[in-house]
Amino acid sequence: MGVVSDPNAFGAAAVPGPSNIVGRLERLPMTAYQRKIFAIIASAWLVDQVDVALLTFLLGSIVVAFNLTPTQAGQLAAMTFAGQLVGNVLAGTASDRFGRRMVFQVTMVVWGLASLAAAAAWSLAALMVFRFLIGVGVGGEAPVAQAMVSEIVPANVRGKYIAFMEGFWAIGYVLSGAISFFILPYLGWRWAFAFVGMLSLVVFLVRRSMPESPRWLVEHGRYEEAEAVMSHMEAEVMKHTGKPLPVTPPLAADQAPARAEASRVQGSIATLFSPEYRLRTLMAFGMWFFALIGFFGLNSWIAVLLKERGFSIIGSVGFVTLITIGGIPGFFTAAILLEKIGRKPTTAGFLLFAAAAAYLYGNAADLTTLFLTGFVMQFFMFGMWSCLYAYTPELYPTRARSTGAGFASAFGRIGAILGPMIVPVLVKNYGPAAAFEVGAGGFVIAALMVLVLGVETKGKILEAVSH
Repeated sequence: MGVVSDPNAFGAAAVPGPSNIVGRLERLPMTAYQRKIFAIIASAWLVDQVDVALLTFLLGSIVVAFNLTPTQAGQLAAMTFAGQLVGNVLAGTASDRFGRRMVFQVTMVVWGLASLAAAAAWSLAALMVFRFLIGVGVGGEAPVAQAMVSEIVPANVRGKYIAFMEGFWAIGYVLSGAISFFILPYLGWRWAFAFVGMLSLVVFLVRRSMPESPRWLVEHGRYEEAEAVMSHMEAEVMKHTGKPLPVTPPLAADQAPARAEASRVQGSIATLFSPEYRLRTLMAFGMWFFALIGFFGLNSWIAVLLKERGFSIIGSVGFVTLITIGGIPGFFTAAILLEKIGRKPTTAGFLLFAAAAAYLYGNAADLTTLFLTGFVMQFFMFGMWSCLYAYTPELYPTRARSTGAGFASAFGRIGAILGPMIVPVLVKNYGPAAAFEVGAGGFVIAALMVLVLGVETKGKILEAVSH
């Protein structure tokens, strides 16, 4: 492996460029400054999930307000998934073309305004449109957030921080329930949407201090801006540590960012299907598709299985809430293992253990077994989400990182839509346990794709992984 001795060398000598941005980023110790940037991104992620989960708690009141049939209520719920699919693709692609920071801001505006509009919805059709737009904004934010964290956080803790970010999903879900609990009985469902919409405006203002990704700026030939952002980051890190920065390591030949001219020859979508990346793309798309078929296919039937066991509606909600607590340590365990043993074994392991637990849960013979297997199932399923979000953006170069994460997530949304549609047919013929066998099968297929086609990215600089 050769070494680029000149820190300004990115290609031909005539092409201007900053000093070694990759090496300068990677040598920075984690300080309160980078954690502040992470907190800004994670806070937006948290509020996203509050808005997505809100319909779960408000749907009963909305059904009464608009006199909805079960079919109409299901169609309303599906609009968020449909919007997320569109947002994954549009914002992911736009982020690679126009920049992380700008697209990240736009997605927040979209779902924040859509939430405010949902508060004023005058009909079911209007509310469906606004929920679709909420999905577009939230779905668009996901690939951009993944790309931003992966490009700013050093390689030695990159996977852990992305996994931690996904852990904010659980906190957002709890907050959504709390907001509904305190607002719904007194002010009604419209004010719950309005409150979250106003909350998004607060986060939007906080986001303005977030820098553009230096990696993205270099990739697009905006060297002076990259140098300015990088110098500011270095100054902030030195201020927080009170020490000189570590020496910048020499730039390995396989770690040099692509020249801007070369990046523009091959677009972000074309990159996904180029010979160098097509197997990774097949793995990423398949991993997301089958994992989310499993997750949403069986999750939609957890309460149904409990009803078959004699639980009341209220009792089943309480039971599901208790076993869902198992998911919280699952997030953080996955975050630690991603850095300790690697992306491939952790991702495949969580998928396989989720499959085993799902099968045992669906065939549990008594209440104790049902609770224990359910708790373990949620532990591994929630941890699976951390693995998917940490692993996917590392598979692609900067010019296609957000696009790859967005398209993979979009394939997952297709699985999320198909899973609950396939399962009822099987349940009708084979009983509720079939839902969990389908879920287990989806997890196993996803794990096999990771083991056979996946590459290990643990501890590697992004530019080295993408060469």
